[in-house]
Amino acid sequence: MKKLIHTLLAGSLLTTCLATTSAVNAMTVSPQNWWAGMQNSSLQIMLHETEIAKQQWYLESYPGVELKSITKTDNANYAFINLEISPNAKPGKLLFKNRAGDQFEYPLLTRDKQSAERQGFDSGDTIYLINPDRFSNGDSSNDTVQGMAEAASPSERGGRHGGDIQGIINALPYLDELGVTQLWLTPPLENNMPSYSYHGYAITDFYNIDPRMGSNELYRELSAKAKQHGIGLVMDLVLNHFGSEHEWMKDKPTTDWINFNGDFADGKHATSHARQTIQDPHASEFDKRQFSDGWFVSTMPDLNQRQPLLATYLIQNAIWWIEYADLSGIRVDTYSYSDKAFLADWTKAIMAEYPNFNIVGEEWTSNPAIASYWQAGKINNDGYTSSLPSVMDFSLQESLIQALNEDESWNTGWVKVYESLANDFLYPNPDNLLVFADNHDMSRVYTELKQDLAKTKMAMTMLLTTRGIAQMYYGTEVLLDNTGSSDHGDIRIDFPGGFAGQKTNAFTGQGLNSDQVDMQQTITTLLNFRKNSPAIAKGKLTHFSPKEGVYSYARISEQQTVLVFLNKNTTAKTWSLDYMREVLGNHKSATALFNKQKVKLTKPLTLPAVSALVLVIE
Repeated sequence: MKKLIHTLLAGSLLTTCLATTSAVNAMTVSPQNWWAGMQNSSLQIMLHETEIAKQQWYLESYPGVELKSITKTDNANYAFINLEISPNAKPGKLLFKNRAGDQFEYPLLTRDKQSAERQGFDSGDTIYLINPDRFSNGDSSNDTVQGMAEAASPSERGGRHGGDIQGIINALPYLDELGVTQLWLTPPLENNMPSYSYHGYAITDFYNIDPRMGSNELYRELSAKAKQHGIGLVMDLVLNHFGSEHEWMKDKPTTDWINFNGDFADGKHATSHARQTIQDPHASEFDKRQFSDGWFVSTMPDLNQRQPLLATYLIQNAIWWIEYADLSGIRVDTYSYSDKAFLADWTKAIMAEYPNFNIVGEEWTSNPAIASYWQAGKINNDGYTSSLPSVMDFSLQESLIQALNEDESWNTGWVKVYESLANDFLYPNPDNLLVFADNHDMSRVYTELKQDLAKTKMAMTMLLTTRGIAQMYYGTEVLLDNTGSSDHGDIRIDFPGGFAGQKTNAFTGQGLNSDQVDMQQTITTLLNFRKNSPAIAKGKLTHFSPKEGVYSYARISEQQTVLVFLNKNTTAKTWSLDYMREVLGNHKSATALFNKQKVKLTKPLTLPAVSALVLVIE
């Protein structure tokens, strides 16, 4: 073993087999490296090899690094080395040896000087959500990879279509011109599952990019090149579950690593999805456990984050990716399904390491009383304290779609949007909520609005000018559509121009119809305006009760005021501004965002039918 370990580990940060192989006599080390100068001085290294726990490991003397203990479990194939790394420790290579004469080197790397102060995504950003497999195929040679369980099958809805990280790198100039400032990719980590693995949420290796997507090095290259375009990278992490083909299903580190003893029991141990049990003061312990410990499906076993070794593994994994790939944020899938005490520890550890970072959790509920429970700063009746900066605003998403599809009345139409935003008193920081019209798990906004271009433009104008962090699903700018199907494979449709043989190319404009061109131009105008608008980025939101089918509001900062009028009526409206004097002040004129015309604020406006009017006052 001595020669093998030395070969695998000596001086190599990116030896991917180090963290992925499950061969009987090839030791794996996770994480495969660490950095000097981290805020948290503790590090736990997982070793996995047949009967590794029987080895007596020690650390050769290294200034500033102390081997505190080695944790062994009920599985002799795992051992956990616990280190203390002082702030004075220098980068270098730690040397571990055992009494049998085996040894391996462990890289302690130099940390970027600005790493701890990195700026996370914020309310001035627009996050562009991409399903990598469906966006752009930049390297056809990795569509099918020998040794991976699922080959490419572009004609199947649920098959792999070949999109990859190289395709996203190639698209960076387009995304920059569009006005995107952040990229959120659905998980690009290894999903070595026999079928339906393209979506990325059945992870079989938490430390390596799926080779059909590229490599760790290419993911880091994407981050670096995106930054050159002023675009940050947000990683989609899964804490709740993993893929059933992960080595942990065959060789669990501890007997309690997976909930319900690793048994789905033909659905008996499926999650109830009853997220309200977490806050419900009357909830039974049975119902709480069924929600948190239950599995999504048999192919996604549920992790037991109450297991302290697993909790540390997941915390360190997130920090490792932030450092390695220079991330600007994290989106957490199925956030509330994980153990809530663990979630508090996980977010606290990351935010302590990166005080200006941002993390958004998915809590799929239209009830802001439930969603707000998870945001940092919320004082909860049960005493629960969260450090999660942001949650997804499903309430506003649902209200917006309903508002645009309903007739106006005292309790339908725009009033639903107004009431959703009025509930902001429940949130400690409503400006740090993620707002969106659709995403990879729901029908596209153009589909939901019955293929109505004008309403889709209104929806996106509202979301890109209201409070919060804007997220847009890829292809919205060219009206991608899943009308007639709710299958995820159709919601996650191939981006036009990203794949060989397509007649339409959104990157170049070739083959786009007039509505698609109109939408793309509208989105480009809105996103580039957001980039430089102090009112949108940091301004106060003041909205007015809807009337006569019109919803209006202002975004106000010291440098700028932005007025927005959303007219649902099928006829133009002559619109007095008398009710808006509190936000207009002494201003007499404004500039219309879309046509750049000067507009007088001293007389009634004309609001075109089914349209959004955005006025900018400098």
